[in-house]
Amino acid sequence: MGHGFTIRTQGPGLYDFTADVAGWLSDQGAGDGLLTLFVRHTSCSLLIQENADPEVRTDLRNFLHRLVPPTSDPSMSYLTHTYEGPDDMPAHIKAALLPVSLSIPVQGGRMVLGTWQGIYLFEHRNAPHTRHVAAHLLGD
Repeated sequence: MGHGFTIRTQGPGLYDFTADVAGWLSDQGAGDGLLTLFVRHTSCSLLIQENADPEVRTDLRNFLHRLVPPTSDPSMSYLTHTYEGPDDMPAHIKAALLPVSLSIPVQGGRMVLGTWQGIYLFEHRNAPHTRHVAAHLLGD
C-alpha cells in the first residue's frame, strides 16, 4: 500500500505528522507489517524524536544551526554552492547527516513507537516549503 503526506513548513524546525500517519494506517485497516516513510527533498529530513517536551525540538534545531551555520557565517566560507541563499547548502549538509527515510514496525494496525516518540519532518530551510513524504506499508 502506498500513500503520501504533504507537510507545509514555516521555516526551520520539527513538524509532527504522527497523527496523520496513524490515521492513514487506521483508514487502511492495516494489520502487521513494516511502514517505510521517505521524504522526497534534499534539504529536509525525517526523525523519530520525543513528542512531549517542545524544548527538545528547539534544542535540536539550535544545535544543528550551530553545527552547520548559514553560508554567511565566516566559518562556512569554504562552501561554493551559495547561489540559492545562505541556508541552502547548510540545509543539504544537515539532510546528509540526518535520515531521509524511516522504517517503523506496525502491529495490529498501529505503529510500534515508544511512549514519547513522534514522527517529524525536520525542515532545514528558512522559507516556507511544501514537503512531500512517500509512505509504503509492506505487510499482511
